Amino acid sequence: MAKRTSDAKRLQNLRVFNMVMGALHLVQGILMLLLSSDFSLPVMTSFLEFDVETTMLVPNPEVLFDLRVGPLVAAFLLMSAAAHWIISLPRVFDWYAKHLKNGANYARWIEYAFSSSVMMLAIAMLAGIYDVVALLLMFFLNAAMILFGWAMERHNQLTKKTDWTSFVFGSIVGIVPWVAIAIYLFGAGGGEMGPPDFVYWIFFTIFLTFNTFALNMLLQYKKVGKWENYLYGERAYIILSLVAKSLLAWQVWGGTLRPV
Repeated sequence: MAKRTSDAKRLQNLRVFNMVMGALHLVQGILMLLLSSDFSLPVMTSFLEFDVETTMLVPNPEVLFDLRVGPLVAAFLLMSAAAHWIISLPRVFDWYAKHLKNGANYARWIEYAFSSSVMMLAIAMLAGIYDVVALLLMFFLNAAMILFGWAMERHNQLTKKTDWTSFVFGSIVGIVPWVAIAIYLFGAGGGEMGPPDFVYWIFFTIFLTFNTFALNMLLQYKKVGKWENYLYGERAYIILSLVAKSLLAWQVWGGTLRPV
């Protein structure tokens, strides 16, 4: 009885916590829109074209459109703000709480599939990946990794012993965009001829913060200390999301979005 009362109180506190976190994301998203410069990066195609001089098919790079980075950064912050407030709505929160009691939060994975994939696009473009097909693939590879998290929680409601298959497959899929970014980042010229220092800081800091989400899930399923209670891990996810998005947003703003 005492545990039920304690969990009910935790859930109500979690509702308020979501609303506060939604407000923090919203404020940062608005600031990104108001305080950012018009800095943009190209989204490109490189279709094959017949070269009459060499009589060969050669790539023909063309700019499809220029994408402003400020709104791109604001987008993942505003996505999180919307998600936190939507799950705080009365009927939606009842659905959210019901699944939390069963050790799952499907709303989290829906939001992360979009917001963290937009984050990945921002990092990739800052590292020099502009090809529209490469960016599309990176978006959906990251989204697939997130949806393996959904599968992990869904599947393990039906097993007595934790099945780590989804966790392992998600980790394999999720590392690919980071490898692609590393190839571009460390294959570029060094010094003044290469990417600015803040891009390297973004790569390392966001890579580390992304991996803390996997660590949080690991601790939840291993039931280590306070993580034995699923709601403790849920709160940790919410904090980690704010930290990761804030770190990326303000590093990008400080490196390239500050108005001159």
